[in-house]
Amino acid sequence: MKVIVLGGAGDMGSEAVRDLVQNPDVKQVTIGDLNIEAAEKLASSLDDRRIVVQKVDATSHEDLVRVLKGHDVAAGALGPFYRFERPIVEAAIAAGVDYVSICDDHDAAEAVLELDREALEKGRRILTGLGWTPGITNIFARKGYDELKDVEKINVYWAGSAGDSEGLAVILHTVHIFTGKVVSFQNGEFVEVKAGSGKEVVDFPAPLGKITTFHLGHPEPVTLPRYLKGVKEVTLKGGLAENYLNNLAKMMSSLGFTSTDAQKQRLGILMKKLIPLLPSDKERSLSGARVDIIGRQDGQKMKITYATVDHMRRLTGVPLSIGVTMMGQGKIKRRGVFGPEVEGAVNPGEFLKELERRKIKVERGEARL
Repeated sequence: MKVIVLGGAGDMGSEAVRDLVQNPDVKQVTIGDLNIEAAEKLASSLDDRRIVVQKVDATSHEDLVRVLKGHDVAAGALGPFYRFERPIVEAAIAAGVDYVSICDDHDAAEAVLELDREALEKGRRILTGLGWTPGITNIFARKGYDELKDVEKINVYWAGSAGDSEGLAVILHTVHIFTGKVVSFQNGEFVEVKAGSGKEVVDFPAPLGKITTFHLGHPEPVTLPRYLKGVKEVTLKGGLAENYLNNLAKMMSSLGFTSTDAQKQRLGILMKKLIPLLPSDKERSLSGARVDIIGRQDGQKMKITYATVDHMRRLTGVPLSIGVTMMGQGKIKRRGVFGPEVEGAVNPGEFLKELERRKIKVERGEARL
C-alpha cells in the first residue's frame, strides 16, 4: 500500500511514519508537510528507500488534491484540526483516497460528520479521530460497551504534561478546548457545558497518579452516543499535570484572549516560547487515558475501567499507523465518515493486541457498584 502522512514531520505524524516503515506491507510512505526541511531530516534519519518527501500547502484545496492522488490511504496528523480537518477530508474525497486522522477537536469532528453522505456516494472511508484521545479512548469505550449489558455511562478522561510535547498544534488545541462552550452528552441529550468547568480529580496509572480534570472540547461526546446505542451519558474531562497551566488556560479564555482563531494563534505562539521556561513536572512528563464504562453484568451493576500511560507521540502516532494499516488491508469495511468505535470500523481486540505488540501497556479493572 502507498500511504501519505499529512503533517508527517511533526511530533505525532513523525511517530506514525516511524511505525509505518516497520510494516513490510507498506510500499511507500510519503511525508507530506509544509516544513520540507524537517521532512527531509526525518527521511534522512530513517534511511528507508520507501520514504518520499512531498511539500504540501494544506490551505490550498488544489495542492492537497494533487499531493493525495495516487495514494491508497492518507493519514491526517496536521493540526490544529479546527482549521484543517474538514478541508483535508474534502480533498481526500475529491482525490479518491481513504483517510484516517487523529482529529481531536469537537467542532472539527462535527463538521466532517456532515460529509458522510458525500463520502458514501464516492465510496470513500473517512475515519476521524484515531489517535490518543479520541482514538484509544474510543476503542476502550467500545471494548467495555461490548463486555457489559445496558451500558448507562461512559466517562472519558485524559491527562497530559507540558513536558510531553512541544508542538504548536498541541498548544493551539489546548487553548481551543478551554474556550467557550463544549459538547457533552448527559441524560440522553447533547448539551453544551462551559469549558473548564466540572473540576474532578482522577487517578491514572503510575507515574501520572492523580490529575485535576475539567470538561473540555473533544470528539468523544460527539461520536460515542451516535454509535453506542442506549448510553445515557458520555462525558470528556482532561487536564495537565501542571495544574497552573489549566488555570492559566481558563483565565486566558475568561479574559477573552482566545475568542478568535487569530487570537488563539498569537497566544499559542507566545506560549510555545514561554512553556520551556516555566516549571514542569519532570517525573510526570507523560500522557494518559482512562475510560470508565458503567453497565450491568449478570444483573449486577458494574464498572469496567481501561487505562494507559505513555508518551503522547506514541499514544497518538501509533494508533494512527495501526488504523492506516487496517484501512489499507481492507479490514475497515464501513464507508462514509465515522468514528473508530462504530460497528464495521476498528476491531477493538485486534487494535489492543497491536498496542501491546508495540509495548503500549493497557490496564483493565472492574468493580461491582
